[in-house]
Amino acid sequence: MNQCTVPTPFGDLTLVEEDGAIVALHWRRVPGGARTDLLTEAATQLAAYASGTQQHFDLPMRVTGSDFQRDVCAAMSAIPFGETCTYGDIAKALGVPAQAVGQACGNNPIPVIIPCHRVLGAKGLTGFSGAGGVETKVALLRHEGAGSFLI
Repeated sequence: MNQCTVPTPFGDLTLVEEDGAIVALHWRRVPGGARTDLLTEAATQLAAYASGTQQHFDLPMRVTGSDFQRDVCAAMSAIPFGETCTYGDIAKALGVPAQAVGQACGNNPIPVIIPCHRVLGAKGLTGFSGAGGVETKVALLRHEGAGSFLI
């Protein structure tokens, strides 16, 4: 399997590449793995994001799952750096229940790069599937300057 781990302030993040596309990001360190040109570029972009010098990822990605999962991931990818929206906002745009959007966000296979941390509940913070849960979500939002709602 082609994978590499990038240490960040948000934890060790392991990128996974298959057939020329990023297919997953996991919160854990993994030993070894073949490092491809794409993984090298993805690791560079992820490190730049973590250091605050990059706001947008430009990587080929492939989201597995249903068309709905891909639609929700596309909607999350459209949320600009430093901004947030709600599950309800995405639900309204897609014509589906907010709860379904929440489940799809929780199943995001490429968190951080597909920024599910930028999606909030109607009343503010909700859970987060990454290591550290909602505390990691808060750290990512603060990193992007989107944490003013926390004050």
